[in-house]
Amino acid sequence: MTNEPRLPDSVPSLSPVARDSDPAAQGDDESLTRSAPSGQYAPVPLDLQASAPAASGARSRRRPDRIWLHLLLLAATLFVATGIGGVHYVGFLQDFRPRQIALTRWQFWTWGLWYSVSVLLILGAHEMGHYLACRRYRIDASLPFFLPAPGTLIGTFGAFIRIRQPIWSKRVLFDIGVAGPIVGFLVAVPALVIGLSMSHVARVPPDFVGLELGEPLLFQAVSRLLWGAIPEGYSLNLHPMALAAWFGLLATLLNLFPLGQLDGGHVAYAVFGRRSRYLALGTLAAAVVLTFVSMSWLVWTVLMAVMLAVFGPNHPPTLDEAEPLDAGRRRLAVVALIIFVLCFTPAPIQPLDLIQR
Repeated sequence: MTNEPRLPDSVPSLSPVARDSDPAAQGDDESLTRSAPSGQYAPVPLDLQASAPAASGARSRRRPDRIWLHLLLLAATLFVATGIGGVHYVGFLQDFRPRQIALTRWQFWTWGLWYSVSVLLILGAHEMGHYLACRRYRIDASLPFFLPAPGTLIGTFGAFIRIRQPIWSKRVLFDIGVAGPIVGFLVAVPALVIGLSMSHVARVPPDFVGLELGEPLLFQAVSRLLWGAIPEGYSLNLHPMALAAWFGLLATLLNLFPLGQLDGGHVAYAVFGRRSRYLALGTLAAAVVLTFVSMSWLVWTVLMAVMLAVFGPNHPPTLDEAEPLDAGRRRLAVVALIIFVLCFTPAPIQPLDLIQR
């Protein structure tokens, strides 16, 4: 997920970084905005590599990251997620039967790394995809901030980077927005295959009560390939690494919703321009419908509604809003759509019997 500064709908603003830098760099940005009539934007040259420094305010100094803060949040998230992973590993060893599992403290925390390292690699790959795309176009962006979530099933609220200047080009916006989900997905897939291969089929007691995890299409396909049809009364007991991959697929799905400052919102604007506002409104309507399928969508639907209420349905404009996206990036947008479909499940988490078949 990226946190991008907004631009007014009618008047282009200066890069916040340029304001803090030398007057010469500031003057370059001002001359760029004055080259178009009031309320309009000047076109961006087709050669993005050549124009990216001028169009994005790249001559201004890049703000230094507070490395200690990023490392502290990463360490805190790793600690919390490893503890949650240890709990998941105990549940994995119990095989759906409530029984005592004797583990040393060393075993608990070591085996918890199966989950925590996997989930942080997926989230980290996602955010580094955004970050490296920003560096490619000399966009001032922070390193990833990881968010610990003690006492939750997942152990983390995810991660994000902060983009500290406006993005002037749709193609640059598209590349930054799509890079995260694709890179994160490429890491989640092998984690899913390895995790499911370390899982096993176990009998589910008739009185067992737990959580049912909705299975995305990709999850179902890999599970079927590795384990075939699972008999009635049995279920796939997920290894913690498979659970981390499941969460990675869910995080990819949520980020690809075509709305607001989500990755999908950036991609949708780059492809459809101002028409993406209708896609954002339709997405919120679809999310409301999904809450009637599973209440696990309620929190995400409320967050998207708040996002629309605060920022509005219109994506912050770019200089080249009227320019169509090239064919290669449109094909990549189709790839992002396919990833969305492969990661989708109508009921992510249900307080019912665990993965009944």
